[in-house]
Amino acid sequence: MSESNELINAIRLVCDEKNISIDSVINTIEAALAAAYRKDFGEKNQNIVVEFDLETGKSKIYDVKTVVEDVDLEELEEKLEDQRVRREAGEEIAEEDEIKRFNLKSDLMLTEAKKIKKDAKLEDEIRTRLSIPDDYGRMAAQTAKQVIIQRLREAERENIFTEYKDREGEVVNASVQRMEGPNVLFDIGQATAVMPPEHQVRRERYESGRRTKVLIVAVEMTPRGPRIVVSRAAEQFVVKLFEHEVPEIGSELVTIKAVAREPGERTKVAVSTEEENIDPVGSCVGQRGTRVQTIIQELNGEKIDIVEWDDDKAALIENAIAPAKIISVEINEKEGQAILKVKEDQLSLAIGRGGQNVRLASKLVGMRIDIAKEDGTIESSDESSDSEESKDIDKEDDVKAEKDSKDKKDDKKEKKVKEKKDKNDVEKKKDEPVEKKEKKEKKEKDTKKKEPEEKKVDKKEDVKENPPTRKASEGSDEKGKTKKTKK
Repeated sequence: MSESNELINAIRLVCDEKNISIDSVINTIEAALAAAYRKDFGEKNQNIVVEFDLETGKSKIYDVKTVVEDVDLEELEEKLEDQRVRREAGEEIAEEDEIKRFNLKSDLMLTEAKKIKKDAKLEDEIRTRLSIPDDYGRMAAQTAKQVIIQRLREAERENIFTEYKDREGEVVNASVQRMEGPNVLFDIGQATAVMPPEHQVRRERYESGRRTKVLIVAVEMTPRGPRIVVSRAAEQFVVKLFEHEVPEIGSELVTIKAVAREPGERTKVAVSTEEENIDPVGSCVGQRGTRVQTIIQELNGEKIDIVEWDDDKAALIENAIAPAKIISVEINEKEGQAILKVKEDQLSLAIGRGGQNVRLASKLVGMRIDIAKEDGTIESSDESSDSEESKDIDKEDDVKAEKDSKDKKDDKKEKKVKEKKDKNDVEKKKDEPVEKKEKKEKKEKDTKKKEPEEKKVDKKEDVKENPPTRKASEGSDEKGKTKKTKK
C-alpha cells in the first residue's frame, strides 16, 4: 500500500511540475508498459493493451481483437489487387464498395471469435488476458522509463503550445536569458521565447537577467516543440501598453485609431472618442503626464506624440504634422497625396529630424505628404525622408562598424604589449636570484672592508678623549712636587 501511495504522489508531483493532467500521465504509462511487453514478450500478431490501476500500482495485459466477417485470404488478396489496378487507371471507388484489408494483428474472424466467446458478433471486441512473466517488471521498467520521458515531453510541449497560443497579442513580463546568434532568448514563465532581429529595438541593449515587457507575436508548433516569438518593436506593443495604462482605452471609451512608429525613436498615436465629456488626448497623457511618462519609461525614452483623430483628412493631417503650423493643405484623393504649405520658419518643424515628423505623419494618415514653401516649392516628401533615414542608418552602422574594428585593433595591440611585458617580467624573475646572489656577495665584501676602518676610527676617538684626563693627572703631580720643594 505504501508503494502505491508513493507512486500516486510521484505521478501527482510530475503533473504539478509539468502542468499536465493525471489522465494523460496514466495513458502514457499504459502505452509505455504495452511497448515494453510487446518488445520482450509479445508475439507478432498480438495487439497489446495494458490497463494500469493507479490505486494498487498493478497492471493487466490484454490481447485485443475486433470481430470481422470470415474471408478467404487468397481471394481477398486478388480483390485488393484488382482494386489497386482500377484506382491506378483513374476509376473512383465509393467508400461503401471499398474492400478493406484483413489485419492479423487487430482483426479476428467470426468463426475464431466464437471459439473464444460463443455469443460473439461482428464489431465486438474480444479481450484475451495474458500472463505476466517474472522478468517483465525489470525489463518493463527500463523501456517504460524511456517512453514515459518521451511522452511527458510531448505532453508538456502540447500543453505549452495550447496555453500560449491563446495568449497571442498579449504583453507579458519576461527576463533576458541569453543571446543566441542574432536572436535574444527570454524566459516568460513556463516557456522560453525568442526575439528575432526584426522584432528588436535597434538602440536597446538586452543584458542577461534584465527584466522587461514583451508582446507575444506568434506561437507555432515545430518538430523541436512550440516556438514563441516575442517583440518590442511592433506597433501593437505600444497599443497594449496604452490599454494597460489608460483605463478609458481599456474600457473602450477612448479608441486608438492609428499608430505610426519608428522603434526606439518616436511614435505617433491617433485617438478618438464618442463621449462628449471625455478628452481623448488628455486621458492618454494623464495628470501632469503621468500616464504617458510610464509608457515612455517602458520604451526606454522613446518619444510619443498623441494626436486627436479626425474623419476629415485635412484636419487629421494638420493634427499629425504638429507642432508645425500649416498655411494650407491640398489633397489629391486619387493619387493618395497631400501637399502642405508652411512658412519658411516652420519648415524644419514640419519635416523633423531626418524627415521623421513628415514620415510618421504620412504613415499615420495613410497618404503621401509633401512639404512645400509658401511659393509652392516642395522641400521634402515622406519618400525622400525614407531614403535619407536609410542613409543615416547606413552611415551610423558604418561608423559603428568602423569603431568596432578600431576597438578590436586597439585591443589586439594592448594584448601584444601586455604579453611582451609579461614575458619581460618572467625573464627578470628568472635572472633575479643570480643578481641577488651577486649583490649579497658584494655587500659582504664591503662590510669586511669597512670593519677595520671603523676600528681605526674608534681608536682615534679614544685618543682624542683621553688626553685631557692625562693632563689633569700630570698637573696634580706637578702640584705635589712643588709642595715638596717648598717644604
